[in-house]
Amino acid sequence: MTILILGAGQLARMMCLAGAPLNLNVVAYDVGSKQIVHPLTGQVFDTTLAQAIADADAITAEFEHIPDDVLTLCCASNKFYPGKAAIKTGGDRALEKALLSKTAVACAPYQLITEKAHLEQAVATLGKPLVIKTCQAGYDGKGQWRLKSDEQIDQIWSEMADFIASGTESAPHSIIAEQMIPFDREVSIIGVRDKSGNTAIYPLTENQHTNGVLTLSVAGKEKSTIQKQAEDAFNKLASELEYVGVLAIEFFDVGGQLLVNEIAPRVHNSGHWTQQGSHCSQFENHMRAVAGLPLGSTELQRVTAMINVLGQASIPEQVLSVPSVTSHWYGKMAKPGRKMGHINVSANNLHQLGERLAQLSEYLPEEDYPGVLAASTALILN
Repeated sequence: MTILILGAGQLARMMCLAGAPLNLNVVAYDVGSKQIVHPLTGQVFDTTLAQAIADADAITAEFEHIPDDVLTLCCASNKFYPGKAAIKTGGDRALEKALLSKTAVACAPYQLITEKAHLEQAVATLGKPLVIKTCQAGYDGKGQWRLKSDEQIDQIWSEMADFIASGTESAPHSIIAEQMIPFDREVSIIGVRDKSGNTAIYPLTENQHTNGVLTLSVAGKEKSTIQKQAEDAFNKLASELEYVGVLAIEFFDVGGQLLVNEIAPRVHNSGHWTQQGSHCSQFENHMRAVAGLPLGSTELQRVTAMINVLGQASIPEQVLSVPSVTSHWYGKMAKPGRKMGHINVSANNLHQLGERLAQLSEYLPEEDYPGVLAASTALILN
């Protein structure tokens, strides 16, 4: 069976690795070069996109921002999963908010903005401070503003207006202003839904972001009441979208009440821990779902933390001396802030996980790997 992935980055790479033991042949469409490539070796195939679609038994995607003509072509084959609506929703915050409203899944109060009067209305009705985000083309903290005073309105609007003006009639640009909610922490849920509507959901993950980019995730410390809230949201959204594959939902935890921050219709950075922490990783489960295979177990095998490697060409060799540590590299050229790979570390319990993170903090500088030492201390004292 052949699976075509739209996008040829690290997520396609890891899906390819997970598909091989399932006897799945995986190729990828590099949206930038418009070539069909092998997502692991980089080999370029003398195949057009139309030919690759015809040859594929199923088609999926590693990211949301797929050109509309490519997405339309793939959907016309009736082989594309998780489906056009899911990809469009994940790539447009306005559609995302509409979905949350329709399914009665809680999120922060918001205002859609396409003109300055809308921004002024948001300030009046939602109050300050505001978190302002582009509805399209935003990721890893990009395309965002913080409005804290009326004096900022003109300057921020000027920058927002440029983004709105860059849209087209077929692909308009808009902006969302959200009430800034003081939250206790950020968490996410990773789940998978198959073609028959069966679901399997992983344990909730606690996440730490630095400058809008995920730096650390810990799985295995959540209470059942919080887990149930997240699972309910997953099931509502996946059902409404008639979703097939892995879906990630990021939340703010506000005093035990979860508010959706973002939806990602794909395998997700905060689910990388599943490679060592569960029997069946998010990547394998996504491939199983789109290929029509039975879903694998999402049960936690060992508490696990994931540390992102950002902008570093290598990690200290001593990292691999820490028990139950595994490194995963993406085969990229090093650039500041770029996701180069990740480190997974597992343990038998949270205290032991804290001790192992403490060991890792001796080799991983705080400026490059923020929060590792603080997370270790919190787990040891848990």
